[in-house]
Amino acid sequence: MENKELFIEKITSSYKPKGAFIYLGSGILGKEIIAPAQVNLALKMMNRHGLIAGATGTGKTRTLQLIAEQLSDEAVPVFMLDVKGDLSGLYEAGQSNPALIERGEILERPFVPAGFPVELFSLTGDKGIPMRITLSDFGPIMLARILELNETQTGVLTALYKYADDNKMALVNFADLKSLLSYLSQGKGAEEIKNDYGKISSSTSGTILRKIVGIEQQGLSTVFGEPSFDINDLFQKVDGKGVINLLNISDIQNQPILFSTFLLSLLDQLFRKLPEVGNPDKPNLVFFFDEAHLLFKDASKTFLSHVDQIIRLIRSKGVGVFFCTQAATDVPANVLGQLGNRIQHALRAFTPNDAEALRQTVKTYPRSEFYEIDQVLTQLGTGQALITVLNDKGIPTEVVATHLIPPRASMEPLNEATYQQLVKSSDLSRKYSELVDNHSASEIVAEKVKQDTSDTIRAEQQHDKVKTTGRTSNRQTSMEAAQKTLIRTLAAGAGRVILTAISAFLIGKKKR
Repeated sequence: MENKELFIEKITSSYKPKGAFIYLGSGILGKEIIAPAQVNLALKMMNRHGLIAGATGTGKTRTLQLIAEQLSDEAVPVFMLDVKGDLSGLYEAGQSNPALIERGEILERPFVPAGFPVELFSLTGDKGIPMRITLSDFGPIMLARILELNETQTGVLTALYKYADDNKMALVNFADLKSLLSYLSQGKGAEEIKNDYGKISSSTSGTILRKIVGIEQQGLSTVFGEPSFDINDLFQKVDGKGVINLLNISDIQNQPILFSTFLLSLLDQLFRKLPEVGNPDKPNLVFFFDEAHLLFKDASKTFLSHVDQIIRLIRSKGVGVFFCTQAATDVPANVLGQLGNRIQHALRAFTPNDAEALRQTVKTYPRSEFYEIDQVLTQLGTGQALITVLNDKGIPTEVVATHLIPPRASMEPLNEATYQQLVKSSDLSRKYSELVDNHSASEIVAEKVKQDTSDTIRAEQQHDKVKTTGRTSNRQTSMEAAQKTLIRTLAAGAGRVILTAISAFLIGKKKR
C-alpha cells in the first residue's frame, strides 16, 4: 500500500502541468491500473517534439488518434499521415460499447463519443484533395532523394537548380526539369554554363533523365505542379476546433521514399515560411510523421543533416513533430536526442535483431524505481505504453507504464459515399482540384532555343553575305574592262610599230 501511495504521489506531481494538457491515461503498477495516477502531456511542451513507437498491432495508430482529438479540442490543427486510409473515421463520432464503457470507468473518465473537423488529402488526387508541390519548393536535396541519385548526380541537380534560380526560371514540374537538363547538357546551353556551373556529362544527364521517366511511368509526376499547396491551409479551425488534416497514401504505399520525402518537404516549407514565435503556451500545429523509419532508411549524409536541421529549428515556429515508428532505433541518434516526449508501445524480442532493438531502446529511458524497463516493454498489452514526457520546466517526467484512454471518434474508415462527399464539399477541393500551367522553365527554355536558332540562322546568312561580297569585289566593272582592253590594244599596236621599224632598218642595212 505504501508503494502504491508513493507511486501515485510521484506520478501525480510529475505529470501535473500548470496549463492546458493532453490526458493520456493512468499509470499501471504491477498489473493494477491506478486511476488517480494520471499521465498528462503539457501542450506547451509539444513543440519539443516526440516519438510514438511500438511493434505492429500494439496500438500506435489509436494513440495518434486520441492525441489528435484532444489537440483539436484545444483549437490546435493537426497533420497526420493516413497510411491505410482508416483514420477518416475521425470525422464521425465513435460507437459506445461495454468494453469502452468499462475502460472509462476504470480510468475514471467516461467515454463520450465525438467527431472532429477533417480535411482529406491525397498525393495522386485519387483519395482526396490533391496536395502538390513545385520542384522549386521541393528543392534539389529532396528531389535527389526520391530519384535515388548518387553524390555526383546530386551535385549536377543542385547546379541545375542554381542556374534556374539565377535566371529566374520557375521549376514547376518534370517537364521543366527535363527541358532545362536537355538544354544545358548540349550545344549552346552547355557552352553557357561551362565556366560558371560546370559541364554536364552525357552519362549523368542520361541517368537523371531515366530516373525522372521512371517516376513518370509510375503515374506519380502529378505530385509536382501548380497550384502548389499553401501551408497556411494546414492551420484551419472550424467551430473553435483545430482541423485534423489527413494525407491518405493507401494508393501509393509502395512508394515510401516519395511520400516520406514529401512530408519532410512540408516541414521544410513550414520552417522557411512561418514566423518565429518562441515558446507559445500551445503549439500552432502538431505534425505526426508516421512510418518515420522510411524517411531515414538508406538516406545520404546530406539528406540526414537536412532533417536534423529542420527538426532542431522548427520548434521556434510553434510546430511540434512526432515521429511514429516501430522502435526508437529507427530514428538517427541526433534526431532522437531532440524528441523530448516518448510514448513506447510494446516491443517483441522474437529475433536477435529484436533483442538488440529492445536493449538499445531501454538505454533511452531514465531508470525507474517502479519498473524493470526491459521487462515492461515486452509485457505491455494493446492500448498500453511506457511513457516519459517533458514537464513545464522541460525536465523529463517519471517513467510510467500507462493504460491509455480510447479515442472518442470512430475507429473505422468512412464509407465511400461519405468520404467522397467530404472531399467534394471542401473549399480546398475547389482551390486545388484543377492543374494550372503557368509560364515556367520549359517555356523559357523553348524561347531560348528559338532565339538561339534565330541567332544561328542570322549568323549563317551574314557569313554567306560576306563570302558573296568578297567574290563580287574581284569582278571587273564595264569601265575597268574597257580600260584594260584599250591598254592591251595600245600595247599591241606599239609592238607592231616597233617591230616594223626594226625590220625596215635591217633590210636597208643589207642593201648597202
